Amino acid sequence: MEAFTVLIQQSGLANIGWDNLFMYLVAGTLIFLAISKRYEPLLLIPIGFGILLANFPMADMSSYGDGLIGMIYAGGIKTELLPPIIFLGVGALTDFRPLLGRPLTFLLGAAAQLGIFIAALGAAYLFGFSPQEAASIGIIGGADGPTSIFLSAQLAPHLLGPVALAAYSYMALVPILQPPVMRLLTTKKERAIEMGEPIPVSERAVIWFPICTAAVTVLAVPSSAPLIGMLMFGNLIRESGVTDRLKKTAGGSLIDIVTIFLGLSVGATMEAERFLATQTLMVFGLGAIAFIFSTAGGILFAKLINLFLPKARRINPCIGAAGVSAVPMAARVVQKFVSDETNGKVNPLMAAMGPNVAGVIGSAMAAGVFLSLLK
Repeated sequence: MEAFTVLIQQSGLANIGWDNLFMYLVAGTLIFLAISKRYEPLLLIPIGFGILLANFPMADMSSYGDGLIGMIYAGGIKTELLPPIIFLGVGALTDFRPLLGRPLTFLLGAAAQLGIFIAALGAAYLFGFSPQEAASIGIIGGADGPTSIFLSAQLAPHLLGPVALAAYSYMALVPILQPPVMRLLTTKKERAIEMGEPIPVSERAVIWFPICTAAVTVLAVPSSAPLIGMLMFGNLIRESGVTDRLKKTAGGSLIDIVTIFLGLSVGATMEAERFLATQTLMVFGLGAIAFIFSTAGGILFAKLINLFLPKARRINPCIGAAGVSAVPMAARVVQKFVSDETNGKVNPLMAAMGPNVAGVIGSAMAAGVFLSLLK
């Protein structure tokens, strides 16, 4: 009988609290949205299940414990291994021809990082976060989950869970958050701008692009090397034409395996006692501000460029909203918004892909700048 009593006392049911139940609700919500609404299912399902596992009392399934997920976290995120491997896969899946065909859109991808720095400054000077915490919160504005994880794991690991969840949540909510900003900042006439054909892009150019981009960016900001270097390496094996097996592995099974481990271990950082804090709400609020200002930055910079361009070469300002790193969702959202606003007359999908892929480089560069200054 005594052994039975001890067994009951050491069970999860005997140690469960209201905070655990609340986290089960959070986990269930993410899994529900992933399955029923198809909001980033490849990411939200592992994250949601990781949250569930981390909040089973006595199970030692937190990323901060000594159990299975703790080992994955220590070996994959603390060592900065998993996010760069995700970037390798992203590079193998990304076609930079829309950017090379319209080089000016590179500037839109850079301008769309505005929200990162505005939110970081606000978090530091208005809300009392440390510079490291503020940078980790600001990077949410890039709408790039792996970059957010890579940066916050080094600068503010205690904020990793809320920062990662906010980044992936706002990526999933791009179709809801971006159209009102585009409608507010553009006129009907601007939305109807039909852009000309891109310049031809040679095969030689797409091979040289990852090599030159890696060299320039890493020499300028060495701290960006893990992300930019792997992104460009992945793109080189895609475009070289002689490494098809490597391309399929990097963009297929490898990125899928790493996504599973990354999602589980990030979700498992969200133990109730760590997650249920006022600071978490502030992270989500500032993250939303960062994302909205990033969207606005790309749009407004496109409008500024148009002041100096001849009428025939003007840019549809809406494509600036695609400068956040949610590839290809942001470009598709821009395409749908413009198409709906013009009754299908204007379809800027490929034009929007230029700033969209540029945004991936831009957010990684922003993370590198923060690491150089604050680590």
